[in-house]
Amino acid sequence: MVSRVIPVEEFDLVIFGGTGDLARRKILPGLFRRFLSGQMPDGARIIGAARSDIDSDGYRQMIREAIAEFGGDEASQTDCIERFLAQLYYIPVDAKGDGGWNELHDLIRFEVINAFYFSVAPSLFGDLAERLHTFNIADDSSRVVVEKPFGRDLATAKALNATLAQHFDEGQIYRIDHYLGKETVQNLMAVRFGNVLFEPLWNNHYVDHIQITVAETVGVGGRGAYYDQSGAMRDMVQNHLMQLLCLIAMEAPSVFDADAVRDEKLKVIRALQAIEPHHIVRGQYGATDSASSYRDDAENPKSHTESFIALRCEIANWRWAGVPFYLRTGKKLKARTSEIAVVFKDLGHSIFPGDEKRHRNILTIQLQPNEGMQLQVTIKEPGPGGMRLIDVPLDMTFADALGPDGDDVPDAYERLIMDVIRGNQTLFMRGDEVEAAWAWTDPLIEGWKARGDVPKVYDQGSAGPENAMTLLGREGRRWREIKE
Repeated sequence: MVSRVIPVEEFDLVIFGGTGDLARRKILPGLFRRFLSGQMPDGARIIGAARSDIDSDGYRQMIREAIAEFGGDEASQTDCIERFLAQLYYIPVDAKGDGGWNELHDLIRFEVINAFYFSVAPSLFGDLAERLHTFNIADDSSRVVVEKPFGRDLATAKALNATLAQHFDEGQIYRIDHYLGKETVQNLMAVRFGNVLFEPLWNNHYVDHIQITVAETVGVGGRGAYYDQSGAMRDMVQNHLMQLLCLIAMEAPSVFDADAVRDEKLKVIRALQAIEPHHIVRGQYGATDSASSYRDDAENPKSHTESFIALRCEIANWRWAGVPFYLRTGKKLKARTSEIAVVFKDLGHSIFPGDEKRHRNILTIQLQPNEGMQLQVTIKEPGPGGMRLIDVPLDMTFADALGPDGDDVPDAYERLIMDVIRGNQTLFMRGDEVEAAWAWTDPLIEGWKARGDVPKVYDQGSAGPENAMTLLGREGRRWREIKE
């Protein structure tokens, strides 16, 4: 298969927080891979901006080391690395003062696309936006990229949106959620709306339930202090899992453009029903002989913050009425995996005598570690001896299906940054989406605080708290096994 490389226009991309962990691990190595693919024009420039008092040569050396550490196989292409580094510049800036801003103004080319990546704490968004305009660096054609968290509740999300709106129109703001840049996530829309096979079945007449799982094997690590103020609900459900839910449940937009897609996602969020307390399970990972507990990692011996959460949700519309959506995410679980499973209903009647096993068609969308899709179908077991039925998968793992070019599938950050340069907001969250998600999330959090609910301790390397099993078990269903 020959992949089509669509280059972007010439641009200047300024990365505030350009010496930070995200820039070194993801953003710059990702841009290097896009450079190798031919998507970055020779005249494109990447400008790091941060407090560190280094020059452009020092910055290039920092990014050279970052590519060597995080760039994968591409890091061996030393000649290309040097050509890429020649397109990098660095300006020390003071986000809360005047230092470096005149120099940044003089470096920026206003005749090309300008994009500003705020890879910094949200508390600095307002300061950066104000100075970009005070020093006449940004205008109404500029684009600004902001990282999550987009607030920690509805009030702070509204305040953050209002701060950005003082200086940028909604059409200039790109709220980046890397989950939406994954190849499989985008394929959700292609599978649903590009195939006559699935869309007629995508409703409560044929779908029994849907499971969305994002499981991690790591703990909170060095993020303990931040995570303890957030928890799995704020850190994962309100954004990542909510977006996956929207893409699975949304109606077909009239056209495939940014606002039409986001309008339909917003309708899903607004149709989510309130969740009863017995449909919420929260947990914290405990200690083992060789590993510390969540409370140890968070350095808070009395913490009631969840490192695991499972929810049973329903969407109040004609398509999905009566279909439960089960969401779960957690840390220190048995495997690292992210998947969506669409479980179709049982046959109304089986014609095969002696076949007492339940056979169900299940469409599984695997997001990580290996992106792809799998459809479970029922066939006759090969060999003589009668009609014995077995379930087998029809597998489409992208790395296999796409052949040699499958390895060139862009990383989520690579794809999303190139979409910013192209001016395509389809895979970015709109301000009203963010606020609607918080409006649904906040009452759940306030509810368990008011009730004094305490997370259940679960074993590291397990599938989470035991009572998460009853979330499905009481309705005759069960979670899919967490496995890579």
